[in-house]
Amino acid sequence: MAIIRFDRPVFRSPMSEFERMRRDMNALMRVVGGYEDFPALPAGGVYPALNISEDTDNVYVRAEAPGIAATDLQLSVEGETMVIKGERKACAADEKLSFHRREIECGSFSRAITLPTRVRTDKVQAKSVDGILTITLPKAEEVKPKKITVNVG
Repeated sequence: MAIIRFDRPVFRSPMSEFERMRRDMNALMRVVGGYEDFPALPAGGVYPALNISEDTDNVYVRAEAPGIAATDLQLSVEGETMVIKGERKACAADEKLSFHRREIECGSFSRAITLPTRVRTDKVQAKSVDGILTITLPKAEEVKPKKITVNVG
């Protein structure tokens, strides 16, 4: 009996599977009909990339937003969902340029994030420094841990 080693596949983003299917379809179309390539999907996945952390009093969201002015960002919080919307101004298109690689996307973006707990929407603070957007969301009082004193006898 032959023993076949099975390695667990490495996690890949769902977008990478769509990109693989696009490449396969392009190869098929070139062989069958000589068609042009289908447009590529964004290689980076979701934008902006972010980290979410918390301590006893706040939830912190740090998002990468290089090259985006604070005036071009919009934040909204409803329940346990926060939405970051923005726009990266259009890249200068020069008719004489021919791109070999174009990874910096321009245009609008929107990302909805489910927060780990309810927050006080009236106390949310946001600041942008060196392309990092830091959002501080104070936790709602009802979700903060309460210290309960145990009385003896």
